[in-house]
Amino acid sequence: MAGANTPPSPAGEGLGVGSVALAGCLPTDPTPTPPLKGRGYSPRGKLKPNVRLAPLVWFKTGGTAQWLFEPADAADLSEFLAQLDPAVPVMALGLGSNLIIRDGGFPGVVVRLGKAFAKVSADGLTLDCGAGASGILVSSTARDASIAGMEFLRSIPGTVGGFVRMNGGAYGGEVKDILVDCDVVLRSGAHVTLSLEDLQYSYRHSELPEGAIVTAARFRGRPGEPATIQAEMDRIAASREASQPLRSKTGGSTFKNPDGQKAWQLVDAAGCRGLTIGGAQVSEKHTNFLINTGDATSADIEALGEEVRRRVLAHSGVELQWEIQRVGQK
Repeated sequence: MAGANTPPSPAGEGLGVGSVALAGCLPTDPTPTPPLKGRGYSPRGKLKPNVRLAPLVWFKTGGTAQWLFEPADAADLSEFLAQLDPAVPVMALGLGSNLIIRDGGFPGVVVRLGKAFAKVSADGLTLDCGAGASGILVSSTARDASIAGMEFLRSIPGTVGGFVRMNGGAYGGEVKDILVDCDVVLRSGAHVTLSLEDLQYSYRHSELPEGAIVTAARFRGRPGEPATIQAEMDRIAASREASQPLRSKTGGSTFKNPDGQKAWQLVDAAGCRGLTIGGAQVSEKHTNFLINTGDATSADIEALGEEVRRRVLAHSGVELQWEIQRVGQK
């Protein structure tokens, strides 16, 4: 998941967990200087200008980030956001799944949480997880600590920050079933802890404040046997391998499942299996996946998704909502 810690934009701009709203978009500057408030202030983490984002996302498409910031730790992130001009858009980037970076790039700061945010530890039936930890790491740590109920995270191709933001889920489980609370740095730089109730989860959606970045989360499971937990993780992994185009350049599940229906069945019934636009294709293996066949642009992928939505609406009367986030400038 994906990707990302960014909030959705209004429906109609594009996406179900939607396109990220870019308040105060900035023009592309070949040699940008970060608009920081404090003279002489320098973050402890890495801050780089004009970074290509395509290598960092699963689709392997998209433009550049005006700046890419990799904070040293949560305190560094908090201070950086406090110093950054409030008009500058900010987006968090995890593993780059469930995300389209548009070809015009992101006119602001992309925050990438590195190794300092990828640690997971167990205390009884509770896991303390950094926002950069992968679903596989979380589920494996839970197994080793005899904690059941987190096996489904094995199937989510993203990081804790992303699936906390969007209530990620699969194979009968959702983050709302296991979340205790999460640590968040607000766009202002303030550091707060939000409870499960604060996030007001619904299907693939939370009320996490715009511009906020999750830095850690606590998950609670139930007692289990490691062998039983591993068997369920193996079952999930085998099911994904058999049914999804995991070896392709893809973004994961493209559309949310409408109430009582499966998105892939609606896409298939509308005759979209194998449909192509440019280098983008609806997967032959799983029709709720779009793939980059080799030379697709982000515009190809997004246009293909919109064409699928149009055909499904015409065929079944159902308006599919994007699950993949689309961010940046076209």
